Amino acid sequence: MTMNAQMPKEACAIAEQAKGFLDPAEGLRLFSLARDHAHLGPVVEIGSYCGKSSIYLGCGVKAADGLLVCVDHHRGSEEHQPGEGYHDPDLLDGAIGKVDSLPHLRHNLHAAGLEDATVIAVAGSLAAAKLVSAPLGMVFIDGGHSMEAAQADYCTWAGKVAPGGILAIHDLFPDPETGGQAPITIYRQAAASELFEPLETTGTLGALRRR
Repeated sequence: MTMNAQMPKEACAIAEQAKGFLDPAEGLRLFSLARDHAHLGPVVEIGSYCGKSSIYLGCGVKAADGLLVCVDHHRGSEEHQPGEGYHDPDLLDGAIGKVDSLPHLRHNLHAAGLEDATVIAVAGSLAAAKLVSAPLGMVFIDGGHSMEAAQADYCTWAGKVAPGGILAIHDLFPDPETGGQAPITIYRQAAASELFEPLETTGTLGALRRR
């Protein structure tokens, strides 16, 4: 386990060019958290999209000789659908009229040299949870941002985090005027529980340690 390993510059460049909604500072925090906790068990990412966050997490687990499980159905969240605010026409499979982000994830993981450190689970969060057992070194929740989806992810995955492991949640917006409230709602639930201790927040990325 290489606790002081740094994120490779080439991988950083690939991550920055990948489609997604993650600030580089948040990405580097994910890298460090994955690197430092992958020895406790696999790292699971809920909501891989095109692989921007997967590259940071994957580099972290690779530095620790660990494993990243990328969970996503790759049909896009509510906001990614045609006619919605975050729809990207490049991700639309014209043959079936549905979003398909899987080819982008595979391309980016290959480009970053991470195929040997990752397992791609093309499935919904709840279905994948039936196959992934505890203990997990880290769970990163960045899937559907509806209240129903966020609550389901939290209730399904938080208890799988190993003692000393990390629960990370993206898109925390304390002000409802600046962003949706589902992610910060489940973050506050975790922080108020007896299971987790809040750590430093990086941008809109929250992290908590399992007691």
